[in-house]
Amino acid sequence: MEVEPSLIHRLFYPQVPLVIAAKAGARASAMPVVSYLSVSEKPPIVAVACAPRGFTCKLARRARCFSLSVLGREESSTVSKLATTSGAAVKDKLAMAGLAYSDGTKLDVPVLDAALATLECRLLSAVRLGDHVLLVARVETAYARDAFREFWDYGKYRPILYAGWQGGLSQYDAS
Repeated sequence: MEVEPSLIHRLFYPQVPLVIAAKAGARASAMPVVSYLSVSEKPPIVAVACAPRGFTCKLARRARCFSLSVLGREESSTVSKLATTSGAAVKDKLAMAGLAYSDGTKLDVPVLDAALATLECRLLSAVRLGDHVLLVARVETAYARDAFREFWDYGKYRPILYAGWQGGLSQYDAS
């Protein structure tokens, strides 16, 4: 079966969504992303693809920094709220979704209290590729809860497995 070009991205599912969060002035916003990768270990560099029209993407570009957070399956409804509300429509999208946060330890980024792992990232470049922007960033610091040591402990961490969007967050249930 040949796969339609508009469906190629679905071949990569299920995927663990990360939450990208940024703030500038009094505005804070976040959104889930499923297209990301580690680009370099030394120095630690990551890349995240996001829609350029998205308010969170615009805010991250303006602030020149952002956080990436790993959330557990118990936060699925929160991730869904982040995906369905425009950051342009609210002053603080994180608060609207019920996500408490504090300031980053090294960068002026939102750090989600519910995060099992956080990366604080300084934007190096933003490259337009097709209908998305690739945000390339240096990880200034990263930290995780005890569900991660050198690898994830799946007895303590139950990931959200994003399987696509069908009128809402579709998940693969591995349990």
